[in-house]
Amino acid sequence: MPGGIIALIVIGIIVLLIIVTNINVVPQSNAYVIERFGTFYKIWGNGIHVKVPFMDRVARKVSLKEQVVDFEPQSVITRDNVSMKIDTVVYYQITDPRLYTYGVESPIMAIETLCATTLRNIIGELELDNTLTSRDNINSRIREILDEATDPWGIKVKRVELKNILPPREIQAAMEKQMKAERERRARILDAEGEKTSQILVAEGHKEAAILRADAIRETKIREAQGEAEAILAVQRAYADSLRMLNEAAPSDKVIALKSLETFAKVADGRATKIIIPSEIQSMASLATSLKELVVDGEIDKTPAAEKQTMPMPSYDTQESLRMKAKQVLQQNAPQN
Repeated sequence: MPGGIIALIVIGIIVLLIIVTNINVVPQSNAYVIERFGTFYKIWGNGIHVKVPFMDRVARKVSLKEQVVDFEPQSVITRDNVSMKIDTVVYYQITDPRLYTYGVESPIMAIETLCATTLRNIIGELELDNTLTSRDNINSRIREILDEATDPWGIKVKRVELKNILPPREIQAAMEKQMKAERERRARILDAEGEKTSQILVAEGHKEAAILRADAIRETKIREAQGEAEAILAVQRAYADSLRMLNEAAPSDKVIALKSLETFAKVADGRATKIIIPSEIQSMASLATSLKELVVDGEIDKTPAAEKQTMPMPSYDTQESLRMKAKQVLQQNAPQN
């Protein structure tokens, strides 16, 4: 084989190798910064690209994904002269590969330094308690300052978080004591409120029980009074009905005299030590003898002749006057309908 053919083959292989080595595949979410003769030429996005040999070169491969960097704890001093250490976490994303490549020499170190100085300035304006309770405010202020400062570098600061706040050991011990005292105070307050609520409930229970007892006594007395009133009313009605029936029956003088004697017998039953007899009733005493002879004995004269002579017999006019007096007395004493 002639030497010229071999040389051509070798040259062809070398050219092919050069072409193959200058073919670049840019992955997704990445960008390549291309320089030609040492000057920025273009930015390659994702896909297949071929650079010109000996003219173009890849200056930097840049990831367009959101990235996170954790910085070392920084010493800061609060407004009330408490020294502590705070470490931060920064989330950022490269938005312009060209500015990121040519804007700053060491972007991450620049961000760390800027974050530390900004953190010292913000914490220096706050006291310890405000520092511990104002994390969101501190995060927002640091993010705004970093985002504004890194915009010329082609970097977008997405988020800044205070990862740890480490006060001195004696401050931590004092905070623990304060927290314990606060919890004990809350516990005592809760116990006092519970005791207060319990006493209020017990007092309300006693009050309701007393009210219920008073209502029960009042209801009982009302019912008893109503019962007594109804009983008295029933008795009076029965008595009125009996008198009405008696009047409707039109009793004779003999029946009236007999009822008067029965009433007088009930009064003089031996329980009373003194009895006052009205004049009308005294006049009825002589009537009792005649009624006994006329009604009880059936007007049958069984008395011996000797006794008849000793017992004077009242005349007819006397008997009639006694009957009229007894009838008048009963009518006056009878209740009106």
